[in-house]
Amino acid sequence: MKVLLVIHGYPMRYNAGSEVYTQTFAHGLAARHEVQVFTRFEDPFVPEYAMAEDRDRDDARVRLRLVNMARARDGYRHAGVDAQFAAVLDDFRPDIVHVGHLNHLSTSLLSEAAQRSIPIVFTLHDYWLMCPRGQFMQMHPEDPGDLWAVCDGQDDRKCAERCYARYFSGAADERGEDLAYWTRWVGRRMAHVREMAELVDVFVAPARYLQQRFQADFGLPASKLRYLDYGFDRSRLAGRQRSPGEPFTFGYIGTHIPAKGIHVLLRAFGEVTGAPRLRVWGRPRGADTEALRAIAAALPGDAGARVEWVPEYRNQDIVRDVFDRVDAIVVPSVWIENSPLVIHEAQQARVPVVTADVGGMAEYVHDGVNGLLFRHRDTSSLAGAMQRLVDDPDLGRRLGARATLNRSRATSPKSARTWPSSRRSTARCWLGATQPG
Repeated sequence: MKVLLVIHGYPMRYNAGSEVYTQTFAHGLAARHEVQVFTRFEDPFVPEYAMAEDRDRDDARVRLRLVNMARARDGYRHAGVDAQFAAVLDDFRPDIVHVGHLNHLSTSLLSEAAQRSIPIVFTLHDYWLMCPRGQFMQMHPEDPGDLWAVCDGQDDRKCAERCYARYFSGAADERGEDLAYWTRWVGRRMAHVREMAELVDVFVAPARYLQQRFQADFGLPASKLRYLDYGFDRSRLAGRQRSPGEPFTFGYIGTHIPAKGIHVLLRAFGEVTGAPRLRVWGRPRGADTEALRAIAAALPGDAGARVEWVPEYRNQDIVRDVFDRVDAIVVPSVWIENSPLVIHEAQQARVPVVTADVGGMAEYVHDGVNGLLFRHRDTSSLAGAMQRLVDDPDLGRRLGARATLNRSRATSPKSARTWPSSRRSTARCWLGATQPG
């Protein structure tokens, strides 16, 4: 088959969860199918929407088709992206389009696939379709002291006031005009996204929590929404051997952004007694990383000196470069994550996970069984969970040994000759052929 994956970034240019998962998915498919990826790059010195080509540096079978989004990435629909996507469709002629994310690309590119009667499958990695900012967190909450407040649901005016106020002029006498403009803008965006969602044949939710939210809060029909856990190359996550001679070590994997809660982790680490170590992996992000380093430096005693900042790694080497060097992974996100990739990977490597008691995080980590839970956004609760592991290292080993193996694994998609002719039936068969065995 010919498979076209669509994602808003691809390793190593972009190395967050949905991008890493798409690469893993592409590698698995490439063993039996022709795979191309439509994604983006950012180069301010070439025209916007210009195309480039590349190959996956870790699997040359995967061909990358990249559109330049150096200036326009904050919009949600772009005729220039749609035109380039249409050209890729006409050149490649895929049997199916599988979307991982459309942020920084164009929502309306879905219409190009639909016009050509190409089945569309869409994996939901976050809330971006029903939350313009993607994570249901408010950038400008009613209480300024409640940094990154959790949002209870989408509303056009609330979106404008609590998130898009970043684009207001700042003049008090213009606030009403700015608020009205951005309320209308969000309304247009939401109406368009709902229109495009109608073109998708099957949505995949990798967590039941996410499945329920998209059905209840966004109105996706149950007939088009399916729970299906992520799939992994288990062989790549096997063989973990903890490096000897180190103190108990916590690890964090992810981007250095407020939503990921590294600030909560750092402050909790400062409350843990003993002499554990904390390793923070990730690509530096300018002021965000500097602010996090300042938090670490201000921790009491010598805690700051026991925080190690480690560059990002190739995901293919995660066992050797990360899991061999930690005793537990902490996922401290302050947004309600749906199905964090790192939780699945750590569990398959038999590394215990400490995470919050909400959303998809709590769905895959069971307190005292295969990891530990703490109260969401509660620094002291996280410190208490971490202290349990420092005081009783055998607890971590027991939790890791009982880590639930992710049952997802790629199986061979059925021959296209056996598939029904309708778009939705084809999309469903695609999922059935790649369902966990």
